[in-house]
Amino acid sequence: MFTGLIEEIGTLKRSERRGETMVLGIAASRIMPGLAIGDSVACNGVCLTVTSIAGSLFTVDVMPETHRLSSLKDLRSGSPINLERAMAANGRFGGHIVQGHVDGTAVVEQVEHNQNAVIFQIKPQDTSLFRYIIPKGSIAVDGISLTVIAVMNNTFTISIIPHTLKETVLAHRKPGDTVNLECDVLGKYVEHMLQYRSASPNDAQQGSQSTLTANFLQENGYM
Repeated sequence: MFTGLIEEIGTLKRSERRGETMVLGIAASRIMPGLAIGDSVACNGVCLTVTSIAGSLFTVDVMPETHRLSSLKDLRSGSPINLERAMAANGRFGGHIVQGHVDGTAVVEQVEHNQNAVIFQIKPQDTSLFRYIIPKGSIAVDGISLTVIAVMNNTFTISIIPHTLKETVLAHRKPGDTVNLECDVLGKYVEHMLQYRSASPNDAQQGSQSTLTANFLQENGYM
């Protein structure tokens, strides 16, 4: 797993595409010492496996499911990429639990400066994700562990400090750009377990409509 604390910004050096599959060659420096074939690296929030290493360049494969659900298909030669290696067992947990399993993409609707902060207004393309997006909750945007400031009808906002802006690809994001979203996994597990308590396993596996309500949470001691 990952923490959402970006280690460095890498650069896409080459991209081989065939249908909905890709092989990405990414240049990096800070994460390269000790990096091995088979290691997991979050690339703009997407957990990918290192398949080869040559000097300061490593390659990863992108399969069709990842191609469809993430913004990796929009990368071009020279694109900056957020990089984070999988968390070491003795590492410091500074962000939140990030799996590198992107839930979908979103569009940057607006970017505004507010004194020392930059406010991003973001619109998920899949509105069903809003059941996991709550004010002051955690969310990963392009793999960055961030706090949701506010939730509107079809958008949410995040506030970025200068250090995060400087050290991540958010410095390059502008209105109209696409970003990857991963919602807090804890909310997904709670919803799934509560579904199993009130529906048959087959219904839960088939993605039946959630029965998670305020009344249900109160009756079961969660509120």
